[in-house]
Amino acid sequence: MKVTEVERKESTKHCCGNGWTQKNSAEHEGYAGALIGKRIAENNTTNADRGVNGLLERIVEAGNLNRAYKRVKRNKGAGGVDGMKVDELLQYLKDNGKEIRESIVDGRYRPQPVRRVEIPKENGKKRKLGIPTAVDRVIQQGIAQVLTPIYEPKFAETSYGFRPGRSAQDALRKCREYLEEGYVWTVDMDLEKFFDTVNQSKLIEILSRDIKDGRVISLIHKYLKAGAVECGRFVDTEVGVPQGGPLSPLCANIMLNELDHELERRGHKFVRYADDMVIFCKSKASAMQTLEHIIPFIEKKLFLKVNREKTVAAYAGRIKFLGYGFYKSTKGWRMRVHKKAVDKLRKRIRELTSRRWVNDYEEWKTSLKRYVEGWVNYFKLADMGNLLKSTDEWMRRRIRMVFWKKWKRIRTRWRNLLKLGVSNSNAGILANSRKGYWRIAGSPIMNTALSNARLEKAGFRSFSSYYKSVCA
Repeated sequence: MKVTEVERKESTKHCCGNGWTQKNSAEHEGYAGALIGKRIAENNTTNADRGVNGLLERIVEAGNLNRAYKRVKRNKGAGGVDGMKVDELLQYLKDNGKEIRESIVDGRYRPQPVRRVEIPKENGKKRKLGIPTAVDRVIQQGIAQVLTPIYEPKFAETSYGFRPGRSAQDALRKCREYLEEGYVWTVDMDLEKFFDTVNQSKLIEILSRDIKDGRVISLIHKYLKAGAVECGRFVDTEVGVPQGGPLSPLCANIMLNELDHELERRGHKFVRYADDMVIFCKSKASAMQTLEHIIPFIEKKLFLKVNREKTVAAYAGRIKFLGYGFYKSTKGWRMRVHKKAVDKLRKRIRELTSRRWVNDYEEWKTSLKRYVEGWVNYFKLADMGNLLKSTDEWMRRRIRMVFWKKWKRIRTRWRNLLKLGVSNSNAGILANSRKGYWRIAGSPIMNTALSNARLEKAGFRSFSSYYKSVCA
């Protein structure tokens, strides 16, 4: 069985196309030495060899790690560099759990490097993710579970990302509240490649202010320095927090909490969700002044980089926040789905209703239904009745087009149309038609055969019907 070793990294060669195919490669024999760093203490208040208040013992306590395992198991996810799947994790922890806990307490535990993967962004660029091994995910989750109650009371009231009991909808409601109070000019802040550019020394310094158990600081630092494997090559991680592990969101909030408190100290209204932030002002001049004065703090004190092209002082009706846009109506400030989010919606539906995606009928329906429900649940605060109506019409036409393509032969089309209640003459006319797929899908005969009600009954959920149920 492929396992994560406790004290020695199992060197693995990665093939971009086929995953991890070769172990103990000579090319990577130098991994372990590069990853074993000294136990660190970033300031004089933290002793890396002392346990204060038994914080590390709380992290490795069996009950805490059991909860962490259940969370990792529930989240599933891809495997790391050792190839271990989440399904294999339980037996491995049963066999090696005691040794892992002892090695963590003794300071001997060495995290594996993360597996680097890239996912496309809306702007065509790539977002780098770092996938830890299944065992490291459990340990990181255990750390996060113990540290979260310590930091939650310290976080700003208007910080919403990656926090228990808070959501993107809560952040958007707060935005609307500020707009109703007259703060209609904004600083739309964009931190360039935030997770990839976090200054690790600064993060450790901030952590050391509240965590006096140097062993915990040392363990977190090992995860930051564990490195990454990208296309079979080991890469040092001197900067950044790997985006993809359970510990990364908490580290991001701890880092950006410094910015939150600085804004509070200066008397600004703001809403932050992870690294997305909007600062609210009452005039354009105030917004421009705020932008000018806050950038030096971000870049010189926190050592983060502000994207000057995307960070702007603008009227609230022109900004995009968490996929939403804002507009002023006779009833006050309202929300709508931003144009970029609509474009992304249509692109995804086009993918889900492409014939090449439809291999299994039930899986196809489930995928469409899951996407519709997830999208509506996220954008339910927006005014989007007309948008959903037009989207449903377009999506249903694409679904009919898929059916027509799959029927292929004239005889099959004729027979299926008859089964759906179409008259023999109309079925013959449509089955023998030379018109293109899209035109056929929009024809009155096809609309009658695969009516809206019939598609809904078959399990093809529409945006409008689900939106009404959510609102009700």
